[in-house]
Parts: sequence; C-alpha cells; structure tokens
Amino acid sequence: MASPNIYTDLNFKTQPVSSGTILDSSSAHPKKTTIHKSNPGFPTLPFTSMVFFLLLAAFSSVSLNILFQMYSDLLEEKNSIKQLNHTKLYCIKDHPSEEDKVWSCCPKDWEPFSSHCYFIPTDSASWSKSEEKCSSMGAHLMVIRSREEQDFITTILNRKTAYFIGLSDPGHRQWRWVDQTRYNENTTFWHPGQPSSDHEQCVILSHPYTHSSWGWNDIPCSTKQKSVCQMKKIYL
Repeated sequence: MASPNIYTDLNFKTQPVSSGTILDSSSAHPKKTTIHKSNPGFPTLPFTSMVFFLLLAAFSSVSLNILFQMYSDLLEEKNSIKQLNHTKLYCIKDHPSEEDKVWSCCPKDWEPFSSHCYFIPTDSASWSKSEEKCSSMGAHLMVIRSREEQDFITTILNRKTAYFIGLSDPGHRQWRWVDQTRYNENTTFWHPGQPSSDHEQCVILSHPYTHSSWGWNDIPCSTKQKSVCQMKKIYL
C-alpha cells in the first residue's frame, strides 16, 4: 500500500531589521508547523476478487431465474391438473422396456384408447349442456377420427341409448367438430339416409335397430341425450 502524502504548511513572515541590530533567529518565536495527513480511505479489492464476485453475482442471478421458471412451470401444471377436478389417475407405461418413456394417465373411471381418455356421464342433457359438462372436466364431446376409435367406444356403450358426439352444423350443412378438427367426409359413419334435415344440427351415435350397426344420426340440438366426453391423456 502506498504511503500517505504529507503536506506541510510553512508560513514565513518578513520582519524589518533596524540598522545595527542583528536579529537572533533563536530568540524569535518559531511559527507552529501544522502537518495535514490525507485520509488513506479503504483499501481497494484486488482485480481478481472483483471478477470473482461479479461472476458469482451473475451465476446467482441465472440460477434464480431458472428456479423461478421451474417453479412457475410446476405451479402452472399443478393448477392445470387441479382445474380438471380429477383426484385420482390411472397410469400405464406405454413402453415398459424403455426406462426413458413417460407414463400415460387417465382420470379414474375414464377409459383409455390410443392417446385419449373417454367418459360417459350418467345424466342426459342437450348438446350444448353436454358440451359444458365435458368442458368442466377439462374435456369435450367425443371427436371420432377413425373406425377403430368408434369400434372401441361402442364396446362400452348401451345399444338402447343414443349419445351426443362433438359434431354439429352451425348452418348450411357445414359440419364441424367441437375441437376444430377438420371434418373429413371420407371418415364418416352416417346411418343410411342421414343426415336428413337442415333443422337437425347436432349428431348422436346410436344403434337403432337390432340387426344394424352403430352409426351417426342428426337430431335437434335441444333434445336431451346421453353423451361421450373425450380428453387427451395426461403424461407424467
């Protein structure tokens, strides 16, 4: 550490000397010399220490951001599951031999098939009320994408009952699925002669005759029917 600077304040005063008089410097009152020391202050940290603390602060900031993001994601996932109002899940491992694969889950009492879960409410309601019921469980009315999917669901349905699915006509026979899936005319399962009326704008899945098979029929949306709810599997 550098030595502090020392400043001296010396004052000289000129006095007149009369002729024949010798001024004895020893008899004169010496002027008090005042010495001022500068305040050395606090020592500065070495450069390497400053760099270390800066890096530590930056690392701490990044770590806090990562932890905050992880907490936010966990909270969002927890809230999403909570909103589904499902207290128990039934889970299976899609590929038991591969440890890196995730678990696929359906809520208790829901039926799994492919990447979705299915549930049949016990009450009957109009098409819109049925969709509201499904929506309250984090689902929607069933969207049928293949023959295999329809064959699966019909194995657990009652042949004497009709069930609303998520297909409706907002007007001009423009059929739409409730989840915005494109309506594919090549993958439809209408009963013969259906759809039959422009005033029947909602679709049911039914098995009307003993010797017929399951198929679709358009009916008035206000009619009260059973329904099938569908949701994507939950992956853990």
